[in-house]
Amino acid sequence: MSWDWQVFCQDTLDKEVVQGCFGKGGDITYLDWMLSAWGWTVSVSLLALLLALVLGSVIGTLRTLQGRPVVVRLGNAWVELFRNIPLLVQIFLWYHVVPTLFPVMQGVPGFVLVVLALGFFTSARIAEQVRSGIQALPRGQRYAGLAMGFTTFQTYRYVLLPMAFRIIIPPLTSETMNIFKNSSVAFAVSVAELTMFAMQAQEETSRGIEVYLAVTACYIVSAFAINRIMAFIEKRARVPGMVVAGGSGGH
Repeated sequence: MSWDWQVFCQDTLDKEVVQGCFGKGGDITYLDWMLSAWGWTVSVSLLALLLALVLGSVIGTLRTLQGRPVVVRLGNAWVELFRNIPLLVQIFLWYHVVPTLFPVMQGVPGFVLVVLALGFFTSARIAEQVRSGIQALPRGQRYAGLAMGFTTFQTYRYVLLPMAFRIIIPPLTSETMNIFKNSSVAFAVSVAELTMFAMQAQEETSRGIEVYLAVTACYIVSAFAINRIMAFIEKRARVPGMVVAGGSGGH
């Protein structure tokens, strides 16, 4: 078996090898196509991650509020709903069902719907991590904030959340890496990301090994890059000598 990496230098229409591997004058090579698909994958992943971080932080915080049982139940319902439905099913619901129920959504691009589905799915997981981080803090931190005259919002803003986010950086790193891998389900609704490129390019070129190895390398580079970024953040945010004591900061 011989490998032919020149497949990425071929024009996608006439299959002629293009010098330099990048198309010119409107021509597109398989390398151009793969880099474009990689860009779509990164775009979907980063936007979904941003949405998931915002929603997950809010929902996770609401689940630890004292004396607000209705709010806590709503937060729990959010987590249970989006965490227990498979991601692929949620993609199809957003793409096929939601536009039918809400006509205003019919003109929304599939790219946006995938970002919403992936972001909501991941937000449930991040919400659980934020809740766990807050509840892992010593109970006295909450009381100390309130004793200083802080409101509940200020206690979370200045006392609980800064420490809780430091605790959950390791599991949050796993989620940021997972969101890049989970973005591969976008192919199911025809978003031109890496997995769709791999499937179509393999059929057109019959060079599945080369195509899938290259796509795998793109996923590895993406995941490794986000891993290093999160490791840098963890190192800069670390509190020297901090030992997380078992407590119940949220209750």
